[in-house]
Amino acid sequence: MEQEAKIFKYQTPEFEGVKKSMIVCNSDLMKVMVQVVKNGGENNLHSHTGDDAFWYVLSGAVKFYGEGDKLIGEFKKGEGILIPRGFQYWFESAASEPLEILRVTAKDQTVENKRINYTPLKQWQAEQGRAGA
Repeated sequence: MEQEAKIFKYQTPEFEGVKKSMIVCNSDLMKVMVQVVKNGGENNLHSHTGDDAFWYVLSGAVKFYGEGDKLIGEFKKGEGILIPRGFQYWFESAASEPLEILRVTAKDQTVENKRINYTPLKQWQAEQGRAGA
């Protein structure tokens, strides 16, 4: 199936609240988004059943944690991590400036992708009625 090229442009948004997620572009196999996370915008321990996720820090710093709040790593601009589908993780901004992080996901076409929460949603997630992607 032939598809058209997709052109995109991203600009850091100004917003109220602690986290903003923007889809930059997507296809049937992958999705590219940027998340801007301010202090207090951390998410809960969760996994995704059908997405592998590549995370790359554009600005700020991030700490990724696994089960039992075990630190997986701290990453700064130009660094990142690949989180495979089914892996339990959560992350938080780790600098005084907001975290700006690129997330590229590749979808397993044979599995329905669901977010599985292992700990309760953070207050900001519950208030927005969403898991915080």
